[in-house]
Amino acid sequence: MKISEILRQDRGSFSFEVFPPKKQEGFEKIERVVERLCRQHPSYISVTFGAAGGRDSHTADVAAFIRRQGATPLAHLTCVSYTRDELHRKLTELRTLGIENILALRGDLPAGMTPEDLPADRYRYASELTAAIRDFGGFCVGGACYPETHVECSHWRDDIDHLRRKVEAGADFLTTQMFFDNALMYRFLWRLRTADIQVPVVAGIMPITNAAQVARCRSLAGCFFPHRFLMLVDRWGDQPAAMEQAGVAYATEQIVDLLANGVTSIHLYTMNKPTVAEAILRNLSELLPPRT
Repeated sequence: MKISEILRQDRGSFSFEVFPPKKQEGFEKIERVVERLCRQHPSYISVTFGAAGGRDSHTADVAAFIRRQGATPLAHLTCVSYTRDELHRKLTELRTLGIENILALRGDLPAGMTPEDLPADRYRYASELTAAIRDFGGFCVGGACYPETHVECSHWRDDIDHLRRKVEAGADFLTTQMFFDNALMYRFLWRLRTADIQVPVVAGIMPITNAAQVARCRSLAGCFFPHRFLMLVDRWGDQPAAMEQAGVAYATEQIVDLLANGVTSIHLYTMNKPTVAEAILRNLSELLPPRT
């Protein structure tokens, strides 16, 4: 099923993200993760792409496995890792596997590079990749968006302009980068509507379950952490079980507030931890629509 059709339903959506193994011997582990997540009847499950400009590590294989489990897969695809001809072959492979949904991303550039440094036979921006996938045909295309503005963008107005180009190129929906202050999300949604960007927006929530994730989120995405969240980390960051419970509680509170304010499409960055996803869903058992 195409995610654009799922998001058009009034019942809302709840989805998961997993990352593929770097090596073939890790495939059995991700299969077990996917099987557990599928038992929660998610609206769809997305599969990330290789980082730091590398090739994808079994993204298509994991997405195909998700489909065989009866769930809807969303395969991430970046433009920095393939030439235009290679991208065409990758799209053909995904179509052959029955995968209908792609999240089009620029991807992580190698250290010291800018998009202009990429070879001429590669797409430089996610908007260009989105247009190429749309021209290929047959896919529902999603894009990423940034409630706190992309770390490489100097002003939020420029970021909104880039996002408009992505939507005009053919993005059917948008998924946000992780955020930890819902006020930032509500401000971002207002900016989108003011700019007449009307595609569905899925809220990306990251349950922080260990203190090291805080520094990583800051360095990679420039995330702002409210004082009340930092106090949780300060109190329980060196106690793994307690920090996981606190992180689940904080993510649950975020989602409850989003649902109460009409943001009904939630995407959970699971970090391949099905127990965390299951705990959050138990907390939301009466707030989410039935998942069958």
